[in-house]
Amino acid sequence: MTRFAACFLLVFGELAFGGMLALAVPPFFKVERGFYKSSAGVYLACALVTAVGLGLLAGRGGQTSGPGTAALWLSAGLWTLFSATLAFYLFTLWTDNGLVRSRAYVAGLGVGLIALITNMLSLMPTGFGVSGAAVYIVTAIASAVVLGLVSGGMMFGHWYLIDPNLPVDYLRSFIRLLRASLIGDLAALGIALAGLGAASGAGAGAVRNLLDFDPLLLSARILLGPVATMILAWMTWKTLEVPQTMAATGLLYIAVMAALVGEMLGRFILFRTAVPL
Repeated sequence: MTRFAACFLLVFGELAFGGMLALAVPPFFKVERGFYKSSAGVYLACALVTAVGLGLLAGRGGQTSGPGTAALWLSAGLWTLFSATLAFYLFTLWTDNGLVRSRAYVAGLGVGLIALITNMLSLMPTGFGVSGAAVYIVTAIASAVVLGLVSGGMMFGHWYLIDPNLPVDYLRSFIRLLRASLIGDLAALGIALAGLGAASGAGAGAVRNLLDFDPLLLSARILLGPVATMILAWMTWKTLEVPQTMAATGLLYIAVMAALVGEMLGRFILFRTAVPL
């Protein structure tokens, strides 16, 4: 069951990295710093879940069909380092040292990206080759960006209760970027299927197994994930034209759930077939 658990723990890591990336969307000096403190705290908790979970799996030992013990320890260590960097960035939000804060933020993004890529590649079976590794990396980053933007937008929507005078354009920026990231996510899913399917060897076999035996699972991954989230993003955009920020935040709640369902289904497909969707 090590591979099963490792696949699902990756969702928390993607959310943590993508969420930290999404903190760059609203203008820092025009938004109450409490938003960054509370949001960074949520993403820190997600990063710690990934680090601790992978560490516990490593302590139990790896398995031949999934990430080995060394790979699990490496991923756990990198997520721990990311958590420490994110915690330091969170600490700097209580200070006025902008230079240290900006460097901590950039360092956190760098470490988070390395942790995400390393964690994702540890789930790739042997025989997928360089093209398979590229597909794994692209889909992991696309998923992280979607999760980060949809959760960041939802949490930012609450900030209009605290500061009703915030420009609606700030929340619109989240939705605009979310729509673009969802298109990118769909493109990444297509690249994964086409890229692995066109190759020879283990990757092509995994795609054939998915299409032959789990077409309904694949359909659910696409429809309940990016497609449903895109519809909700469009509804949110229309709601902001009123403008009604609280109704838009409610829609983003549902969008977060849709995105999470899609990603969980994608990790289940990864577990069953090794196709990174």
